[in-house]
This record gives sequence, structure tokens and C-alpha cells, in this order.
Amino acid sequence: MDKKDARSCCRHGPGYATPLDAMKNGPREKLLYVVVVQPNLDQPDGDYLATVDVDPTSKTYSQVIHRTYTKVKGNELHHSGWNTCSSCFELKSEDVSIPKRDKLVCPSLNSNRIYVFDLSSDERKPVLYREIDGSVLDEHNVSAPHTTHCMYDGTVLISTMGDRNDNAKGEFIQFDSEFNCLGTWTRGDVRPDCGYDFWYQPHFDVLVASEWGAPKLFKRGFKMSDIENPKEYGRSLHFYRLSDHKLFQTINLGEDGITPLEVRFLHDPLKCIGFVGCALNSNLYCFYRPNENDEKFVCEKVVDIPNMTVLENNVEVKRGGMMSDILISLDDKWLYLNNWLHGDVRQYDISDPKKPILKGQLFLGGVANLKNVSNVDDDKDSALKPVFMNGRRLEGAPQMLQLSLDGKRLYASSSLYSPWDRQFYPEMIEKGGHVVMIDVNNKTGGLTLNPDFFIDFGSEPNGPALPHEIRYPGGDCTSDVWLAETANK
Repeated sequence: MDKKDARSCCRHGPGYATPLDAMKNGPREKLLYVVVVQPNLDQPDGDYLATVDVDPTSKTYSQVIHRTYTKVKGNELHHSGWNTCSSCFELKSEDVSIPKRDKLVCPSLNSNRIYVFDLSSDERKPVLYREIDGSVLDEHNVSAPHTTHCMYDGTVLISTMGDRNDNAKGEFIQFDSEFNCLGTWTRGDVRPDCGYDFWYQPHFDVLVASEWGAPKLFKRGFKMSDIENPKEYGRSLHFYRLSDHKLFQTINLGEDGITPLEVRFLHDPLKCIGFVGCALNSNLYCFYRPNENDEKFVCEKVVDIPNMTVLENNVEVKRGGMMSDILISLDDKWLYLNNWLHGDVRQYDISDPKKPILKGQLFLGGVANLKNVSNVDDDKDSALKPVFMNGRRLEGAPQMLQLSLDGKRLYASSSLYSPWDRQFYPEMIEKGGHVVMIDVNNKTGGLTLNPDFFIDFGSEPNGPALPHEIRYPGGDCTSDVWLAETANK
């Protein structure tokens, strides 16, 4: 059977049969769902999910067209994920109901609440479907929920970073398709010290997880002294078997790998290779299995971004890039990453995953643009130039990234985490963050800021706000996981 015919000739679940099916046949995005944090903790509507019109033929193009408020202060919504995805595309003959991708799950880092938004009645106007109270996580001695992934068995898995007292603890909390809590996921006696992001490849029976740090530490802002204890600020990757939920390997990345955050497998379900971006020193690592008969992984540093030397109040300081997001195009050719403190977005050709080649770079802010800060690096002149959109200076720097299915448009938001925003980019707290669109040359490489698209979260109804993660209806490059069964058809 031809792969492109798999969708039309049989019953199937949500998403696409293969990553290339999504890339070639998926529609152009018309809406974005942006998780937005309200930094004013006295504002009663709290954080919200913003719907942004990105249809260039629409009269409301490049505007926030709806806001769904949580109506609770101090949540700190952060990441989001779907109730189901392409990992549920293949249906068994006995399956009666077809799962629908119509719920967006948004955990809160600070309050431990989990919000579920319903898109089934109107994609342009999500409604709050369910609020899972923080006491649910407390009952299972976990806190600071982060990454949400729909699993191939129909459940929803969320990584957590702390215990009920905000000490470091790497774990996962699992929910069924109706969002009833099933408890923690990990089995066995071996557990990681820290948690953060995760991804999985069903064909190889593996889930990989990364580390940030103890919530009690990162919630109060960044302190260089915090990283000295590896049990409280992570530097390891963890590999689990999906079949028995047991941790079978931990790789310590050392000092160069402190804070390994966003982790991605290649989209091809038949390839057991991936990347992790290590934030503090802006290093990119590639992990893979060198022996197909051995479940153990190796991990190699493949990109090392030098520190930027700046003068802060006439004191010379070395600033790491703070690589806080990475994503991979659906054809597994391009990897995009940000340096939140340096202020740039980079595009790498990963046709050879062990030898990425830099093909595009764009500066959109960064610490060199702050008051009382100047750049003393001769090779980063472009970082000295403030960027303006519609007369508004971009505060902060590129943070969360999302790529269009066809790989031609890259969206970037500016907020990392409000306590850290306040510490590193205080003017973004006062003036609000933003979302921009970057036009991508996905043939030979290159990044260009699109001058016609700009979402200014400084002019929101409830005051300046901070945009973080971005999703599309129908799935995107950082939510879907594929199965070998559909790839082989």
C-alpha cells in the first residue's frame, strides 16, 4: 500500500500516517494557541490561552482573536500538549471509537494545577474543559508539572520536576483519556534526581528524559551557585523502557551539559537518534544507539556555542547562550535552536546528525541590548542592534519555537519563565513579550524576520503579558510521535 493512500482507504486516528505525510499534505496553519503568563499577580483573571490568527487571507491576521482565562492567580502556565496525536493514528480492528485531538493540556509550574482546554466546538474559541487541582499531584508526592505527551496507548503522560516540597525529583504523572489520574509512571528502584522534558520512540521501546533542577531553586530565579550540586541542578539524560517503565541507563553529560532541557528524537519512527540542548553553556548533544543489538546509548557533543563577553555596569561578564529550546523539521533535515541570553535563533543542517552545519542565524534581542550592558565580542556586531517591529522595540529574546508543518515558517515567543524574565529582562515584564514569525529557507538554509507579522503582548486587555509555548490545531513539530506500523505501510 502506498503511504499516501493509508489515510484514505481505512479508519484512522488523529494526525498523520508519517512525518512526511504531515509535511507534504498537512494544511497551512491558520491559528496559533499561545500559553500566556500574567506577571501581575494581583490581576484576578490570571494566565490564559491566547488564540492568534495566522491566516494571511483573514481580516484579523496577526491579531489575538480570543483569550481563555484560568481565573486563578499565580499559576505560571508553561508548556502544553495534546490529549492524543499521531501515535494513535493506527487503529486496531476492534477499536469502536476514534480518538479526537480536541483537548489541549496545560500544566502550571507554580500551582501544580493542570488545565484542559476544549477545542471541539470552536477552534477559534477554546473553552476551559477541566481543572485538575494541585492536590492531585500532591497526593502522589510530585510537583512542577512540565511536558505533556499523548501516549500511543491513549493515556496522557506529564513529566514532573519536584516532590510535594519542591525538592528535586524526576518523575511522571499519568492520566487516562478522561483525565483521571492513574498515578506515577516510573517502576523499579532507580529514579533520577531531576526531571524536565521527555520524548519517546515506541518502535525501540525507549523514552528519554532530561533535567532542569529543584523547583525550590529555579522558582526564585537563577543563581550560579545553584549549579554546583548535580542532585539539585541536572546534567544527565535518562533512558527508560516503555514496556516496563524502568530506568535502564543514565548518561552524565558533565559540566558542559549542565541543564539539559529540551530533548527530541528524530521524527522518523525507524531511527533511534536524537538531540538535547544544554541551556547553561549552550551545547547541543546527539544521542544514539551504536549497536542495534544493545539498548545502551552514547551521547556526543556536536555543537558548542561560545560564551558572549559583555560589560554589565562596566564589569566584564561571560554569558552563556541559555539554549532553552530546540526543534527538528518533519523531514529530519533541519534543527532549530535559540540562545535566550545571546538573543539569536540558529538553523542547522542535520543531514548528518553527528555533524550539524550552521546554515542560518538571526539576532532578535538579547542581553547585549539591555541598559548598562555592552558587547565586547568583535564577531557579534549584529547582536548590538535593537530590533523594532511596528515601532516597538523587541524586549527579551527568542525563547519557545514552533515550525510550520511545511518547514517554511518559524514562530518564536519571548518569555522563558516569569521569575527569570524578571531577572534577566525586566523591561519585558513592564512592556510585555511578543511572538514573531521568521521566514525559513528550508532548501539551502537561511532565516529572515517577517516584517508583516507581529503579536505584541504589551497591549493586552489586562496589561503586559508573557507568551511562552505555541501550538497549532491538528499537531505540530514538537507534539506528534509516529509509529513504525504506519511508516511501513
